Amino acid sequence: MSTAERDTLQTLRDLVETISSRRGSAPDSSYTASLLSAGVAKCAQKTGEEAIEFVIAAVSGKSDEISQEAADLLYHLLVTLDATGVPLDDVLSELARRQGISGLDEKASRSES
Repeated sequence: MSTAERDTLQTLRDLVETISSRRGSAPDSSYTASLLSAGVAKCAQKTGEEAIEFVIAAVSGKSDEISQEAADLLYHLLVTLDATGVPLDDVLSELARRQGISGLDEKASRSES
């Protein structure tokens, strides 16, 4: 793993830790705390809104907007993972499991179960 890849992964892990540290804080003390205190449905709603904004930015083709909206989407996804109790490592493990498997085969295996 390159230094840049390690730094990128560390940035995600640091963000996960920051989000986790906000759990249980007063909602008026941070945006993250306010989302987490509002519950899973609100966190998921915000993730969905950010996903739509990312899609709009992607279609626009403006790389700075795409980067900004992707960052918002990743942040809200991580908040939603925290709200649901699903660790980022579980998501990364699932991605690792899928490596080397055709996307079509993987999708078909999910629809069979």
